[in-house]
Amino acid sequence: MIFRQLFDAKSSTFTYILADEKSKVSVIIDPVFEQVNRDLALINELGLKLAYVFDTHCHADHVTGSWLLKHKTNSLIASAKAIGAENVDVQLKDNDKISFGQYEIEVRATPGHTDGCLTYVLHSQKMAFTGDALLIRGCGRCDFQQGSASQLFDSILQQIFSLPDDFSLYPGHDYSGRCSTSVAEEKQFNARLGGNASKQDFIGYMDNMKLPHPKYIDIALPGNLVSGKPEEIPQEPTWAPVELSYGGIYQVSPYWVATHLDKVTILDVRENEEVQQSKIKGAVTIPLGEVSAKLSTIPTDKPIVTFCRSGRRSALAVDILKKSGLTDVANIKGGMLAWQDQSLPYSF
Repeated sequence: MIFRQLFDAKSSTFTYILADEKSKVSVIIDPVFEQVNRDLALINELGLKLAYVFDTHCHADHVTGSWLLKHKTNSLIASAKAIGAENVDVQLKDNDKISFGQYEIEVRATPGHTDGCLTYVLHSQKMAFTGDALLIRGCGRCDFQQGSASQLFDSILQQIFSLPDDFSLYPGHDYSGRCSTSVAEEKQFNARLGGNASKQDFIGYMDNMKLPHPKYIDIALPGNLVSGKPEEIPQEPTWAPVELSYGGIYQVSPYWVATHLDKVTILDVRENEEVQQSKIKGAVTIPLGEVSAKLSTIPTDKPIVTFCRSGRRSALAVDILKKSGLTDVANIKGGMLAWQDQSLPYSF
Protein backbone atom coordinates (compact mmCIF):
# COMPACT_ATOMS: atom_id res chain seq x y z
CA MET A 1 0.00 0.00 0.00
CA ILE A 2 1.12 3.56 -0.71
CA PHE A 3 1.04 5.56 2.52
CA ARG A 4 1.96 9.18 3.22
CA GLN A 5 1.64 11.20 6.43
CA LEU A 6 1.50 14.97 5.91
CA PHE A 7 1.51 17.79 8.47
CA ASP A 8 -0.02 21.26 8.76
CA ALA A 9 2.17 23.33 11.07
CA LYS A 10 -0.46 25.98 11.87
CA SER A 11 -2.99 23.55 13.33
CA SER A 12 -0.60 20.64 14.03
CA THR A 13 -2.92 18.46 11.96
CA PHE A 14 -1.91 15.20 10.33
CA THR A 15 -3.33 14.40 6.90
CA TYR A 16 -3.02 10.87 5.55
CA ILE A 17 -3.01 9.61 1.96
CA LEU A 18 -3.58 5.88 1.40
CA ALA A 19 -3.57 4.22 -2.02
CA ASP A 20 -3.75 0.84 -3.67
CA GLU A 21 -0.36 0.44 -5.35
CA LYS A 22 -1.91 -1.53 -8.23
CA SER A 23 -5.00 0.42 -9.24
CA LYS A 24 -3.69 3.76 -7.84
CA VAL A 25 -7.12 4.37 -6.27
CA SER A 26 -6.60 6.49 -3.15
CA VAL A 27 -8.27 8.09 -0.16
CA ILE A 28 -7.27 11.02 2.01
CA ILE A 29 -8.03 11.46 5.71
CA ASP A 30 -8.42 14.86 7.41
CA PRO A 31 -7.24 17.29 4.70
CA VAL A 32 -6.67 20.92 5.71
CA PHE A 33 -8.20 23.65 3.52
CA GLU A 34 -4.98 25.67 3.18
CA GLN A 35 -3.00 22.55 2.22
CA VAL A 36 -5.23 21.27 -0.59
CA ASN A 37 -2.81 22.30 -3.35
CA ARG A 38 0.04 20.54 -1.56
CA ASP A 39 -2.02 17.38 -1.17
CA LEU A 40 -3.15 17.43 -4.80
CA ALA A 41 0.41 17.95 -5.98
CA LEU A 42 1.49 14.75 -4.23
CA ILE A 43 -1.54 12.84 -5.45
CA ASN A 44 -0.80 13.92 -9.02
CA GLU A 45 2.93 13.22 -8.82
CA LEU A 46 2.25 9.69 -7.56
CA GLY A 47 -0.30 9.15 -10.33
CA LEU A 48 -3.16 8.50 -7.91
CA LYS A 49 -6.92 8.76 -8.45
CA LEU A 50 -8.65 10.19 -5.38
CA ALA A 51 -11.85 8.27 -4.62
CA TYR A 52 -12.80 9.38 -1.10
CA VAL A 53 -12.10 12.27 1.26
CA PHE A 54 -12.61 11.22 4.89
CA ASP A 55 -12.94 13.44 7.95
CA THR A 56 -12.54 11.86 11.38
CA HIS A 57 -14.81 14.46 13.03
CA CYS A 58 -16.04 18.07 12.86
CA HIS A 59 -12.77 19.85 13.59
CA ALA A 60 -12.58 22.89 15.86
CA ASP A 61 -9.04 24.02 14.95
CA HIS A 62 -9.06 24.12 11.15
CA VAL A 63 -11.41 24.01 8.18
CA THR A 64 -11.42 20.78 6.22
CA GLY A 65 -10.27 20.66 2.61
CA SER A 66 -12.91 18.06 1.74
CA TRP A 67 -15.18 20.15 -0.49
CA LEU A 68 -12.30 21.73 -2.38
CA LEU A 69 -10.75 18.32 -3.06
CA LYS A 70 -14.10 17.04 -4.31
CA HIS A 71 -14.42 20.13 -6.51
CA LYS A 72 -11.00 19.49 -8.06
CA THR A 73 -11.07 15.67 -8.35
CA ASN A 74 -14.72 14.52 -8.33
CA SER A 75 -13.98 12.43 -5.23
CA LEU A 76 -16.66 11.64 -2.64
CA ILE A 77 -16.84 13.24 0.82
CA ALA A 78 -17.34 10.81 3.70
CA SER A 79 -17.92 11.76 7.34
CA ALA A 80 -20.07 10.78 10.32
CA LYS A 81 -23.82 10.90 9.86
CA ALA A 82 -23.99 12.16 13.46
CA ILE A 83 -22.35 15.44 12.42
CA GLY A 84 -25.11 16.34 9.98
CA ALA A 85 -22.74 18.32 7.77
CA GLU A 86 -23.83 19.54 4.35
CA ASN A 87 -22.26 18.44 1.06
CA VAL A 88 -21.42 14.95 2.36
CA ASP A 89 -21.80 12.11 -0.15
CA VAL A 90 -21.34 9.15 2.21
CA GLN A 91 -22.89 9.45 5.69
CA LEU A 92 -20.83 7.07 7.81
CA LYS A 93 -21.88 5.10 10.86
CA ASP A 94 -20.36 2.41 13.05
CA ASN A 95 -19.28 -0.79 11.26
CA ASP A 96 -19.55 0.66 7.75
CA LYS A 97 -16.91 -0.56 5.31
CA ILE A 98 -15.45 1.40 2.40
CA SER A 99 -13.23 -0.19 -0.25
CA PHE A 100 -10.52 1.46 -2.35
CA GLY A 101 -8.74 -0.85 -4.75
CA GLN A 102 -7.84 -4.06 -2.91
CA TYR A 103 -8.08 -2.45 0.54
CA GLU A 104 -10.99 -1.93 2.92
CA ILE A 105 -11.56 0.63 5.66
CA GLU A 106 -13.71 -0.30 8.63
CA VAL A 107 -15.52 2.59 10.31
CA ARG A 108 -15.66 2.56 14.10
CA ALA A 109 -17.69 5.17 15.96
CA THR A 110 -15.57 6.68 18.75
CA PRO A 111 -17.63 9.57 20.19
CA GLY A 112 -16.62 11.43 23.32
CA HIS A 113 -14.30 14.15 22.05
CA THR A 114 -17.25 15.15 19.88
CA ASP A 115 -20.40 13.20 19.14
CA GLY A 116 -19.34 12.62 15.54
CA CYS A 117 -15.86 11.13 15.98
CA LEU A 118 -14.85 8.15 13.87
CA THR A 119 -11.80 5.88 13.82
CA TYR A 120 -10.82 4.31 10.50
CA VAL A 121 -9.26 0.82 10.65
CA LEU A 122 -7.32 -1.04 7.95
CA HIS A 123 -7.07 -4.55 9.33
CA SER A 124 -4.93 -5.81 6.45
CA GLN A 125 -2.27 -3.23 7.23
CA LYS A 126 -2.68 -3.27 11.03
CA MET A 127 -3.36 0.48 11.00
CA ALA A 128 -5.98 2.71 12.62
CA PHE A 129 -6.55 6.44 12.20
CA THR A 130 -7.98 7.74 15.44
CA GLY A 131 -8.59 11.41 14.74
CA ASP A 132 -8.78 13.27 18.06
CA ALA A 133 -10.37 10.44 20.02
CA LEU A 134 -6.98 9.01 20.92
CA LEU A 135 -3.76 11.00 20.59
CA ILE A 136 -0.21 9.91 21.34
CA ARG A 137 -0.10 9.66 25.16
CA GLY A 138 -3.28 11.71 25.34
CA CYS A 139 -6.77 12.19 23.88
CA GLY A 140 -9.13 14.88 22.67
CA ARG A 141 -10.80 17.24 25.12
CA CYS A 142 -14.42 16.60 26.05
CA ASP A 143 -15.81 20.02 26.94
CA PHE A 144 -17.52 21.09 23.68
CA GLN A 145 -19.51 19.69 20.71
CA GLN A 146 -21.47 17.24 22.88
CA GLY A 147 -18.25 15.82 24.29
CA SER A 148 -18.35 13.35 27.17
CA ALA A 149 -15.42 11.96 29.13
CA SER A 150 -17.41 8.91 30.12
CA GLN A 151 -18.32 8.20 26.51
CA LEU A 152 -14.77 8.79 25.27
CA PHE A 153 -13.37 6.33 27.82
CA ASP A 154 -15.78 3.66 26.59
CA SER A 155 -15.05 4.47 22.93
CA ILE A 156 -11.30 4.10 23.35
CA LEU A 157 -11.48 0.89 25.37
CA GLN A 158 -14.13 -0.79 23.22
CA GLN A 159 -13.22 0.43 19.74
CA ILE A 160 -9.48 1.14 19.80
CA PHE A 161 -7.91 -0.80 22.66
CA SER A 162 -9.88 -3.83 21.46
CA LEU A 163 -7.63 -3.95 18.39
CA PRO A 164 -4.58 -6.24 18.51
CA ASP A 165 -1.63 -4.80 20.43
CA ASP A 166 0.57 -4.59 17.33
CA PHE A 167 -1.77 -2.27 15.42
CA SER A 168 -0.17 1.09 14.62
CA LEU A 169 -2.23 4.15 15.58
CA TYR A 170 -2.13 7.44 13.67
CA PRO A 171 -3.70 10.45 15.42
CA GLY A 172 -5.30 13.59 14.05
CA HIS A 173 -2.77 15.86 15.77
CA ASP A 174 0.46 15.94 17.67
CA TYR A 175 2.09 18.95 19.29
CA SER A 176 5.45 17.40 20.23
CA GLY A 177 6.82 16.03 16.96
CA ARG A 178 5.53 12.47 17.43
CA CYS A 179 4.07 10.70 14.39
CA SER A 180 2.53 7.40 15.46
CA THR A 181 2.07 4.98 18.31
CA SER A 182 0.60 1.50 18.89
CA VAL A 183 -2.27 -0.07 20.77
CA ALA A 184 0.16 -1.73 23.17
CA GLU A 185 1.98 1.53 23.93
CA GLU A 186 -1.17 3.52 24.62
CA LYS A 187 -2.65 0.80 26.81
CA GLN A 188 0.43 0.98 28.98
CA PHE A 189 1.67 4.56 28.76
CA ASN A 190 -1.21 6.88 27.84
CA ALA A 191 -1.13 9.63 30.44
CA ARG A 192 -4.90 9.79 30.79
CA LEU A 193 -6.20 6.25 30.53
CA GLY A 194 -3.20 3.93 30.23
CA GLY A 195 -1.89 1.58 32.89
CA ASN A 196 -5.31 0.15 33.77
CA ALA A 197 -6.75 3.54 34.72
CA SER A 198 -10.41 3.35 35.72
CA LYS A 199 -13.24 5.35 34.18
CA GLN A 200 -13.35 7.39 37.41
CA ASP A 201 -9.63 8.17 37.03
CA PHE A 202 -10.18 9.30 33.46
CA ILE A 203 -13.27 11.41 34.13
CA GLY A 204 -11.56 13.07 37.07
CA TYR A 205 -8.61 13.95 34.88
CA MET A 206 -10.67 15.27 31.96
CA ASP A 207 -13.16 17.25 34.05
CA ASN A 208 -10.39 19.20 35.78
CA MET A 209 -8.23 20.21 32.81
CA LYS A 210 -9.57 23.82 32.65
CA LEU A 211 -8.66 24.31 29.00
CA PRO A 212 -9.05 27.66 27.18
CA HIS A 213 -11.75 28.11 24.55
CA PRO A 214 -10.45 26.87 21.15
CA LYS A 215 -9.31 30.03 19.37
CA TYR A 216 -10.40 28.96 15.86
CA ILE A 217 -13.65 27.23 16.76
CA ASP A 218 -15.90 30.11 15.66
CA ILE A 219 -14.40 29.91 12.18
CA ALA A 220 -13.76 26.18 11.97
CA LEU A 221 -17.15 24.82 13.04
CA PRO A 222 -19.31 26.77 10.55
CA GLY A 223 -16.84 25.91 7.80
CA ASN A 224 -16.80 22.23 8.64
CA LEU A 225 -20.57 21.99 8.89
CA VAL A 226 -20.60 22.67 5.12
CA SER A 227 -17.65 20.27 4.56
CA GLY A 228 -15.28 23.18 3.98
CA LYS A 229 -17.19 24.73 1.06
CA PRO A 230 -15.94 28.34 0.80
CA GLU A 231 -18.09 31.35 -0.01
CA GLU A 232 -15.70 32.01 -2.90
CA ILE A 233 -13.44 29.45 -4.57
CA PRO A 234 -9.76 30.40 -4.06
CA GLN A 235 -8.27 32.00 -7.16
CA GLU A 236 -5.97 29.89 -9.30
CA PRO A 237 -3.52 31.18 -11.94
CA THR A 238 -5.48 31.86 -15.13
CA TRP A 239 -2.72 32.82 -17.56
CA ALA A 240 -1.71 29.16 -18.11
CA PRO A 241 -2.58 25.63 -16.92
CA VAL A 242 -0.19 26.03 -14.00
CA GLU A 243 0.42 23.09 -11.64
CA LEU A 244 1.94 23.20 -8.18
CA SER A 245 4.56 20.53 -7.60
CA TYR A 246 4.84 18.71 -4.26
CA GLY A 247 8.13 20.59 -3.88
CA GLY A 248 6.14 23.84 -3.88
CA ILE A 249 7.08 25.08 -7.37
CA TYR A 250 4.56 26.35 -9.92
CA GLN A 251 5.18 24.76 -13.31
CA VAL A 252 3.80 24.50 -16.84
CA SER A 253 4.25 21.83 -19.48
CA PRO A 254 6.84 22.29 -22.25
CA TYR A 255 4.16 21.66 -24.89
CA TRP A 256 1.97 24.49 -23.57
CA VAL A 257 4.93 26.89 -23.69
CA ALA A 258 5.90 25.79 -27.21
CA THR A 259 2.38 26.55 -28.44
CA HIS A 260 2.16 29.89 -26.62
CA LEU A 261 5.58 31.45 -27.25
CA ASP A 262 4.01 34.82 -28.02
CA LYS A 263 2.18 34.85 -24.68
CA VAL A 264 5.16 34.49 -22.32
CA THR A 265 8.68 35.64 -21.64
CA ILE A 266 11.09 32.69 -21.41
CA LEU A 267 13.93 33.15 -18.95
CA ASP A 268 16.77 30.71 -19.68
CA VAL A 269 18.98 30.46 -16.56
CA ARG A 270 21.59 28.06 -17.96
CA GLU A 271 25.25 28.98 -18.29
CA ASN A 272 26.36 30.59 -21.56
CA GLU A 273 28.18 27.50 -22.84
CA GLU A 274 24.97 25.45 -22.42
CA VAL A 275 22.94 28.01 -24.33
CA GLN A 276 25.33 27.71 -27.29
CA GLN A 277 24.23 24.10 -27.75
CA SER A 278 20.45 24.63 -27.79
CA LYS A 279 18.17 27.59 -27.29
CA ILE A 280 14.43 28.23 -27.32
CA LYS A 281 13.46 30.95 -29.77
CA GLY A 282 13.11 34.36 -28.15
CA ALA A 283 14.39 33.33 -24.72
CA VAL A 284 16.05 35.86 -22.42
CA THR A 285 19.33 34.37 -21.18
CA ILE A 286 20.56 35.16 -17.64
CA PRO A 287 22.59 32.56 -15.72
CA LEU A 288 20.97 31.63 -12.43
CA GLY A 289 23.71 33.21 -10.35
CA GLU A 290 23.02 36.59 -11.98
CA VAL A 291 19.20 36.60 -11.86
CA SER A 292 18.88 38.48 -8.56
CA ALA A 293 21.24 41.23 -9.73
CA LYS A 294 19.57 41.58 -13.12
CA LEU A 295 15.90 41.51 -12.13
CA SER A 296 15.33 44.96 -13.62
CA THR A 297 16.40 43.72 -17.08
CA ILE A 298 13.77 40.98 -17.25
CA PRO A 299 10.65 42.01 -19.24
CA THR A 300 7.52 41.87 -17.07
CA ASP A 301 4.84 42.73 -19.63
CA LYS A 302 4.04 39.02 -20.00
CA PRO A 303 4.03 36.05 -17.62
CA ILE A 304 7.53 34.61 -17.15
CA VAL A 305 8.43 30.94 -17.56
CA THR A 306 11.86 29.84 -16.39
CA PHE A 307 14.03 27.25 -18.06
CA CYS A 308 17.22 25.21 -17.62
CA ARG A 309 18.56 21.77 -18.56
CA SER A 310 16.41 19.67 -16.18
CA GLY A 311 14.08 22.20 -14.51
CA ARG A 312 15.93 22.14 -11.19
CA ARG A 313 17.91 25.38 -11.41
CA SER A 314 15.00 27.17 -13.04
CA ALA A 315 12.78 26.10 -10.14
CA LEU A 316 15.01 28.20 -7.89
CA ALA A 317 14.66 31.06 -10.38
CA VAL A 318 10.88 30.90 -9.90
CA ASP A 319 11.40 31.32 -6.17
CA ILE A 320 13.69 34.32 -6.73
CA LEU A 321 11.18 35.99 -9.05
CA LYS A 322 8.27 35.31 -6.69
CA LYS A 323 10.17 36.86 -3.77
CA SER A 324 10.80 39.96 -5.88
CA GLY A 325 7.04 40.49 -6.11
CA LEU A 326 6.25 38.94 -9.49
CA THR A 327 3.16 36.72 -9.48
CA ASP A 328 2.68 35.29 -12.97
CA VAL A 329 5.75 33.06 -12.92
CA ALA A 330 6.20 29.31 -13.48
CA ASN A 331 8.89 26.78 -14.28
CA ILE A 332 8.98 24.79 -17.54
CA LYS A 333 8.55 21.26 -16.22
CA GLY A 334 11.52 19.06 -17.04
CA GLY A 335 13.53 21.81 -18.76
CA MET A 336 15.43 21.23 -22.00
CA LEU A 337 15.47 17.47 -21.43
CA ALA A 338 11.67 17.32 -21.52
CA TRP A 339 11.58 19.84 -24.38
CA GLN A 340 13.80 17.60 -26.51
CA ASP A 341 12.01 14.40 -25.47
CA GLN A 342 8.79 15.90 -26.82
CA SER A 343 10.53 16.98 -30.06
CA LEU A 344 9.55 20.59 -29.55
CA PRO A 345 11.23 23.23 -31.76
CA TYR A 346 14.20 25.35 -30.70
CA SER A 347 16.58 27.69 -32.49
CA PHE A 348 19.65 25.42 -32.76
